[in-house]
Parts: sequence; C-alpha cells; structure tokens
Amino acid sequence: MFSVVNKLKIKTPDLAFKKVSAKILGPKYDLGLVLASPTEIKTLNKIYRRKNYPTNVLSFPLSDTEGDIVINLSQAFREASAYQHEALDHILFLFIHACLHLKGLAHGAIMSREEKKFFNLFASHVSSNNNWPRYRHKLTPSRRVRSKKG
Repeated sequence: MFSVVNKLKIKTPDLAFKKVSAKILGPKYDLGLVLASPTEIKTLNKIYRRKNYPTNVLSFPLSDTEGDIVINLSQAFREASAYQHEALDHILFLFIHACLHLKGLAHGAIMSREEKKFFNLFASHVSSNNNWPRYRHKLTPSRRVRSKKG
C-alpha cells in the first residue's frame, strides 16, 4: 500500500512515487509519504536525529515491510535551484534516496550506484530533460550560485 499525506495543501505533481517504491521496496511494502513544511521536518530532525535544522528528506523504517518518508518540498526546490537541476528531478532523487535507506542501504558507493540506477530508470517519468549531470552523493552547486562570504 502507498499513501501520501500532503501537509502543505498544495497541488503536487505525479512523480510515479508508487511505481518507484514498488520497484525498490517491493509491491507489498506499506509506505507513507509526508510532504512537510520546513518547520515540521526540523522538529522531526531534532527529535529523531538530534539535529536542529530542517533537512531535505527523512526516512523512518517501521518494520521490514513498512516505513515512512518525509520530504521538505521547500528545501528540495531550493536545492534544485542551487544545483541548477529540474525541481521534479531533485524530488525524485530524494524519494529514491529515502527508499534506499528504508531498504537498508547506508551512504557510500553502493548507495550512489543504486541511486543512479533507479534515477535513470524513472527519470523519463519526470522530465524530458535527461541530459543534466547525474547526482553524486555529495552535491556541489556551480560556482555561479555559491553564496558570497562577507
């Protein structure tokens, strides 16, 4: 089963979340997706990770067959702009990243390989612009958009 809780009350695009989660986690995995505000995700990040800032995505494995993903759309849109990527592509990437965490993968080479594999598999569902550089684990904004110090 797949369910979405849209706490932002905004229209969200169909990113084939159900197909992506079924492919990564299996069709019987019970997944909840929450689209949260920066304030809500900051609270969750503080409670569960002891980090007092809003993050882009959180994943919560509840059992081997169920879990939740929380995406901060505001942060996702900002990151996409900073990295000069399509917003929908970035949201898809964050969702894939969280699904892989629910599957038990940790950050590293295997995670990066799986992110790329699944992103390439599903990117055509999101956008026709598939020519942009694929994500590496640590994203780096271009020089043009880096903030100036001072």
